[in-house]
Amino acid sequence: MATSIASYIDHAVLHPTQTDEDLTAAAALCAKYEVASICVKPYMVGRAAGLLAESPVKVSTVISFPHGGCATLVKAAEAAEACRNGAVELDMVVNIGKVLEGDWEYVATDIGAVVEAAEANEAIVKVIFETGLLNSEQQKIELCHISEQVGAAFVKTSTGFGFVKQADGGLKATGATCEDIALMRKHCSIGVKASGGIRTLSDARALIDLGATRLGTSSTEALALEEQGEGGRQDQPGDY
Repeated sequence: MATSIASYIDHAVLHPTQTDEDLTAAAALCAKYEVASICVKPYMVGRAAGLLAESPVKVSTVISFPHGGCATLVKAAEAAEACRNGAVELDMVVNIGKVLEGDWEYVATDIGAVVEAAEANEAIVKVIFETGLLNSEQQKIELCHISEQVGAAFVKTSTGFGFVKQADGGLKATGATCEDIALMRKHCSIGVKASGGIRTLSDARALIDLGATRLGTSSTEALALEEQGEGGRQDQPGDY
């Protein structure tokens, strides 16, 4: 791999329990490894921008996270506010219910409104599908087409905070799969972000080989150390 694994990473600071102290530590880590961006909770954007003002690391945040159910007007307002505070990349969650019922006009308008708000502030949008909650490949394909048509910069697999019920009644977190990355790469020419459950270098490289151009994870240091040959998993809150 010609470039470092860290250069692909949007480092997540999204877990509900993470504090400003956690953000300060994460910003230092992101600057150290020169990740693509730090992805923070919306209220953290201004502080993150200040902490990384002298760094090439971009500040990203989430919109209507993690369920995507906010009204379109609210999503657009949240996007504009995030940009005013210093975010240059916005990871928005689609309206999952509207996707499941096939209301593609609504979905396109919803994504388009956030893209418009972002573009007005020279920011980009990544569209989170929450692939593990969708019913078919066709829904993912349609989302790829719509996202590209309305001007999004990336399509993205998951929030890392979605869960599906298993046959035994337990819950399993949704996340990036090789199958979804290959499908998304096949059906759009914009960026593809794999997110959710990326904790080993082999998993990360497999996703990149299939077409992922960004990785969402909070396991940044573990991946970077593994790449350097130092090894050692370091579990982090909020892997997404």
